[in-house]
Amino acid sequence: MEEVFRLFESRKNRKVIIISVLLLVLFSGVLLGKIIFDGFGKGNNSGFNTASMQPVVAGQNEDRQTPITRAVAKVSPAIVGINVEEVREIRDPFFDDPFFRQFFGNSAPQKQVVRALGSGFLISEDGYILTNDHVVGNATKISVTLTDGETINAKIIGSDAVSDVALIKIDKSGMPYIPFGNSDDIIIGEWAIGLGNPFGLFEVNSKPTVTVGVISATNMKVSTEGDRVYKNMVQTDASINAGNSGGPLVNTNGEVIGINTIIYTGGGYSQGSIGVGFAISINRVKKILEQLKADGKIDRSFNVGFRIQGIDEQIAKYYNLPDKNGVIVTQVMKGGDADKSGLKTEDVILMVNGEKIKNEQDLIYAVNDSKKGDKLILTILRSGNKKEIELVLD
Repeated sequence: MEEVFRLFESRKNRKVIIISVLLLVLFSGVLLGKIIFDGFGKGNNSGFNTASMQPVVAGQNEDRQTPITRAVAKVSPAIVGINVEEVREIRDPFFDDPFFRQFFGNSAPQKQVVRALGSGFLISEDGYILTNDHVVGNATKISVTLTDGETINAKIIGSDAVSDVALIKIDKSGMPYIPFGNSDDIIIGEWAIGLGNPFGLFEVNSKPTVTVGVISATNMKVSTEGDRVYKNMVQTDASINAGNSGGPLVNTNGEVIGINTIIYTGGGYSQGSIGVGFAISINRVKKILEQLKADGKIDRSFNVGFRIQGIDEQIAKYYNLPDKNGVIVTQVMKGGDADKSGLKTEDVILMVNGEKIKNEQDLIYAVNDSKKGDKLILTILRSGNKKEIELVLD
C-alpha cells in the first residue's frame, strides 16, 4: 500500500495512472456495448431482448401499487369539474350617494356575469352529483366537465346554505359513481385522499388532481361568517386549494367520507394550503340528501323565540354556577316556540339533544342546524335544579 501512495506523490505518475484507468473504462464500455447490441440482434438468444424485459417492468408496476393508487384509480372517473355563471346586479357607488342622487336620480343597476369554478363527484349512475352550496348556490348556469372531456349542462336539484351542501344533476345515464363510506368509523391518522379541480386544472386536462394526507381530527366545529353551520367536520392535511370545494375526501377503500369545503391559509396574504383543511362528514350529508332530492331545500323557517347571553365570571358567581359552561336565557318572546315549551328567563341551557353547550356559538349551531318540525331536548339549570324541556320548532 505504501508503494501505491509513493507512486501518487509524483505528478507525472498520477497522470499516467489516471490515463490508464480512463482507457480501461473506455475499453470496457465498448466491449459491453457490443455484447448488448449482439444480444438484441440475436433475439431470444440473449437476456437483453425486449421480450425478456417486459415482465420486469410489469413486476415493477405491481410493486408500486398501493391502497392509495388503487383507490384513486377506482374513484377518479366519478370526479367532475364544475363551472358556474352568476348574473349580479351592480350599481355605480357614485349614484348611490344621497348627495349626487338628488341631482342625477337613481341609476339603473348594471348586470354583470361572474364566473367561478369548483369540484363535484357523481353519487349515482343516473347523474346525481354532490358539491358545495357555496359553489353553485346562486348560479344561473352550471356546466360539468367529465373525465372523458365532455362538458354537460347541469341543473340544481336542491341546495342548503346552512350545511353548505348542494345536489345537482346531469342528463346522462350509466355513469361511474363513488359509494358512501361511514364517517363515524373514521380512524384518526388513516390515509385521506382529496380529489378535485384546483385552480381550474380539471377543465384543461379533463382529469382530477389528487392530494394525499391523513385524517387529522374528527367532529370539528369551524366558525365562519353568515348562517352556515360547519360542525362534525373532518380535518385533514391533504392539500385543499381554491377550486377543490365540492370534491370528495375518500378513504383507501375508495369510499367518500366527506365533501372538501374549507381551508385555513394562515392569514395575511397567504392563499395556499397550509395542511389544515376541513370536509363535511358524509354522514351529515346523508341526513339531508333525500330531502334535497325530494323538496329542493331544507325547511328552516322557524323562530325559536328567545335570546341568550354567554356566561362570564360575574354571571357564574351571581347565579352560583360551578363554571362558565352554558348560556343564560335573557328574553323569551311571548307566544313563540320557546314560550310554548316552558323556557323562562334566567334559565341556563347546558345541553341540546345530549350535546354539551359551552358557549353561544354552540347553541346557535345546534338551533340553526335544525329544520322545521324538529324537537330539541334542552337540559337546563333553573334555580339550582336540572331539568329537561322539549322545544318543538314550529
